[in-house]
Amino acid sequence: MSISPVLGERHILHIPEGPIEYRVTGAGPTIVFLHGIIANGDVWRGVVADLAQDHRCITPDWPLGAHALVMHPGTDFSLPGIAAMVDGFLAAAGLDQVVLVANDTGGAVAQHVVADRPERIAGLVLTPCDAFDNFVPLPIRHLRLFGRTSWGLWALAQTLRWRWVQRLPIAFGLLTERAIPADIMCSYTAPLRERTGTRSNFAALVRAIDPRYTVDVAKRLRSFPRPVLLAWARERRRFFPLEHAHRLASLFPDAAVEVIEDSGPFVTEDQPTAVAHAVRRFVATRLKRPETVRHPLSKQTEI
Repeated sequence: MSISPVLGERHILHIPEGPIEYRVTGAGPTIVFLHGIIANGDVWRGVVADLAQDHRCITPDWPLGAHALVMHPGTDFSLPGIAAMVDGFLAAAGLDQVVLVANDTGGAVAQHVVADRPERIAGLVLTPCDAFDNFVPLPIRHLRLFGRTSWGLWALAQTLRWRWVQRLPIAFGLLTERAIPADIMCSYTAPLRERTGTRSNFAALVRAIDPRYTVDVAKRLRSFPRPVLLAWARERRRFFPLEHAHRLASLFPDAAVEVIEDSGPFVTEDQPTAVAHAVRRFVATRLKRPETVRHPLSKQTEI
């Protein structure tokens, strides 16, 4: 679960699939963040620290492997199922016309949100993420094997306690140009290592991984009429190729690509200021009426 104080006060919101832990800070146009697998809201800490000066930043810990609160049995962990969770969170929180900002697996989820449940979304920002047949990227496809069995997932989780393993190409090594701080890496990896419920949720997610979801949703992105920004890294290792950003941009009716230099795929870790500035410009210049919300999320939330 996320640990960064800059993300704001901790709350819990109950949706049909289970409890979602989230943090809120700032005031202004509302931004909701989506992270990827074996990560949590801490991915966005540097971006939120900047954007919260003039935006309302809502940063959930989605149940993707680095979360503390367990989803109910039978939860659908496919990309469409997680997209339904995102829409359910927005509905339960009383949020409308938000800017959705996503990375990694969260970007694939966001594609399903805007294709299937776009009513609450005023604009979309995708940083490097799964798309087309690149789900999941080749260097980490071993997750689809190890994550299917309880012993395999437990063993994988235990190896992630060591810094040298974290920096391997088959772990987090290809995602950043600079090492992720130790306390943040612990927030990403400890829940999977220490919590049976987290491992159970993640195993269900791994079993639901299928590139047909990202291939299929690409055919439906033309239906999303709102502005889209693809703030993508010009990375050396082609984990999430830059040409995928341009290909995605060609599918949306109103999209632009902005290249983030000197960064791995986790642009929020390597270049958080550049990402924050790109999002701020997008909200200020591309959105017609960004919503400013000052009231609390919902009476259904709890601290």
